[in-house]
Amino acid sequence: MGNYDKPNGNPGGRIKKPPCYTLMRIFKWIPVVFIISIIAWSYYAYLVQLCIYSITNIAEKIIFIILYHIFLALFLFSYWQTIFTNVGTVPLKWRIPGSEIEKLFHAESQEQQKRILENFARDLPVTNRTIHGSVRFCEKCQIIKPDRGHHCSVCGTCVLKMDHHCPWVNNCVNFTNYKFFVLFLGYALLYCLYIALTSLEFFIKFWKNELTEGMGRFHILFLFFVSLMFAISLVSLFGYHIYLVLHNRTTLGNVILKLKTGY
Repeated sequence: MGNYDKPNGNPGGRIKKPPCYTLMRIFKWIPVVFIISIIAWSYYAYLVQLCIYSITNIAEKIIFIILYHIFLALFLFSYWQTIFTNVGTVPLKWRIPGSEIEKLFHAESQEQQKRILENFARDLPVTNRTIHGSVRFCEKCQIIKPDRGHHCSVCGTCVLKMDHHCPWVNNCVNFTNYKFFVLFLGYALLYCLYIALTSLEFFIKFWKNELTEGMGRFHILFLFFVSLMFAISLVSLFGYHIYLVLHNRTTLGNVILKLKTGY
């Protein structure tokens, strides 16, 4: 037997879903629900407590509300697209036929397996190889892996140009939604910076005890801190992905490159 062992249990290498599969799927939406909850609260705190109750100038109030909804719309659209854009799966022509799979799993040596994979992939646009010089092959999906394609254990399939699986969007960041993911980070950063900058004046008034009494002023206090905290986190994350785009890399590919080169 060579490098690859035949998957046990199910024909075609498919993994049987665990009994708690539905519960796990629901659990994965918790980070998304958390983000949506933060956005909903920030909408109330900014629109009602800041713009309606705290700002007295009508023109300033209108401008703040209009600009806020522009940033919010861009942010929510890109977030929605990142979450609900289908994962880019590997086309069927990359799947190895059953007869070749049997030969592969019953090969007597690694070299024989290598020849089988090379023979099947000769007409496919593949340049990446394993550390042993063989064509990359996924035992679970039973397909030839395209360049930058990787198997996602969360999605349960091989994904085109996989960057990483992000729990905050409950989706793989990959070939089909990477543009929306980068836009999501950029618009989320602008959204947080806009809130932080426009609420700064009223944050200062809070410490000077110049805001009206009541719980509303605490909404403004937390609104400033939360927006500033998220903005600081997003600066580094957005900057890192801009770096990856400029260097034509992915998060996963960058990690693999560092492991291979040592830096």
